[in-house]
Amino acid sequence: MWRVTTVAATRGLLSAGRASTKPTLDFSSVSFSCPRISSSVDGLAGGGAALLFALRLHSAVDPLTPRLERASAAFSTASPAEAAAMLGSLAPASSSVSQMSMNVSEAIRHYGRCYWELSKARLSMLVVATSGTGFVLGSGSAIDIAGLSCTCAGTMMVAASANSLNQVFEIQNDAKMKRTRQRPLPSGRLSVSHAAIWASTVGIAGTTLLAWKANYLAAGLAASNLVLYAFVYTPLKQIHPVNTWVGAVVGAIPPLLGWAASSGELPLKSVILPAALYFWQIPHFMALAYLCRNDYIAGGFRMFSLADASGQRTALVSLRNCLYLLPLGLLAYDWGLTSKWFALESSLLTVFISISALLFVRDRTSKNARRMFYGSLLYLPVFMSGLLLHRQPNEQQELVIAEPTTKKVLLLSEVEVHEGNSSSSNGQYKQRKDPTCTQARPPVAYASVAPFPFLPVPLYVSPDS
Repeated sequence: MWRVTTVAATRGLLSAGRASTKPTLDFSSVSFSCPRISSSVDGLAGGGAALLFALRLHSAVDPLTPRLERASAAFSTASPAEAAAMLGSLAPASSSVSQMSMNVSEAIRHYGRCYWELSKARLSMLVVATSGTGFVLGSGSAIDIAGLSCTCAGTMMVAASANSLNQVFEIQNDAKMKRTRQRPLPSGRLSVSHAAIWASTVGIAGTTLLAWKANYLAAGLAASNLVLYAFVYTPLKQIHPVNTWVGAVVGAIPPLLGWAASSGELPLKSVILPAALYFWQIPHFMALAYLCRNDYIAGGFRMFSLADASGQRTALVSLRNCLYLLPLGLLAYDWGLTSKWFALESSLLTVFISISALLFVRDRTSKNARRMFYGSLLYLPVFMSGLLLHRQPNEQQELVIAEPTTKKVLLLSEVEVHEGNSSSSNGQYKQRKDPTCTQARPPVAYASVAPFPFLPVPLYVSPDS
């Protein structure tokens, strides 16, 4: 891989050969990764200078180069036989660097691909997308890009950890399934201990990042979801068909995580996207389980569709959960999460996926199951895009953003009794304001904070006044 170019050396050797009548040397038999050199003894001095420069560049990657530099220092004064030996000694050094580079490159590709498959990267990125959507929905008119990035990074690491632990616990089952037998652990490309260390490391790192850059509520949701997925849902897949509904809960938590990371709270309207994810996952996984029944039987998983030979109950459950999606658009508008246009778009979108489920109910074939599966894949990104497009800024978050400004205003209730003035017997109140500070809201808006109804409405002034 490493090639030392000695064009300057070759030119010096050839020019010296034309000017000299001394016998010439043939270096064509020397094994070295550079062009063949044919020269006279007088040309060795010029070639040695250029080779010394190339060797110094080579020292950045080759630990053997200091030895070569010491040898090249005497190159110009060496005899022809010694020069030939020096050139020949470069071949092992170049071969060592080439082999080392190839090994590093292969290791990076191997472990990178194993970590990608172990983390189920595409599924993890879908989890990150739902978490990021929750973060944006929970934000005000201004979105904290740094906070969003940290939330997405932390969510990605926790999701990768959960998926990796899932494969660690299901290595024997995956080895029996045609769809999963080529994963890193069943195929032997990665050891179980290596995968467990990887999962633990990224899980702890992701949770710590969320606690540090977001808040403890977001970190707690991430940690609880990791435990629920790896230590409850995963073993439950081999015990009872209810695992599908538990897995739906796991998929519904990331949007709550994102909302909590942006606002630090979970109001009622924050459940719109989690509810959509919960109901959406049922037809999605019912279709997948119906299509992969033989694989799940071979793997020893207790899926709902395996106890339903006709597929009728599987289809009815899918249709019922599709219909549960219908009111979510109206609720999003009624609760102030989106504009009224989203209610219409969400309803139309739900009708389309419900039609695909209805076709599966009427004719339970693999073709209709696959149509419902692909319809579910289309539903989620369109639904989340509509939420983001028609979202209304979170009013609570707007107040949080405005809090640093309102902290510059002091609560002041000052009574000045003007003696001898009967018209001001109840006292007059003077409001002192900083000319550089504007009120966030009129004083009447803060009347509810007065501790007693007979006290005056508090007035807000700058602390510098």
